[in-house]
Amino acid sequence: MGETTAIATVQIDTEVMRVTEWRFPPGTRTGMHTHELDYVVVPTVAGTLRVVTPDEEFDNELVVGASYTRPRGSTHDIVNDSDAECAFVEVEVK
Repeated sequence: MGETTAIATVQIDTEVMRVTEWRFPPGTRTGMHTHELDYVVVPTVAGTLRVVTPDEEFDNELVVGASYTRPRGSTHDIVNDSDAECAFVEVEVK
């Protein structure tokens, strides 16, 4: 697994939402974290990211335009251990 941090670019940050682009070059990860807000993920570059939670590990396939949501309190590390870059836009609801 990679040791480099994924690239996060905050695009919008208002009183009601925060929009962040996440880019995962090969070998990058977010680091273990807990989401404080409900959020939507909008994949922009297809690929497979490894999700590591305190209880399990599994692959999450990103399909461009196939959005999904997760609740606040989600705890995980997101890892790109593939040979291709993956990316998504995360929209957090404040």
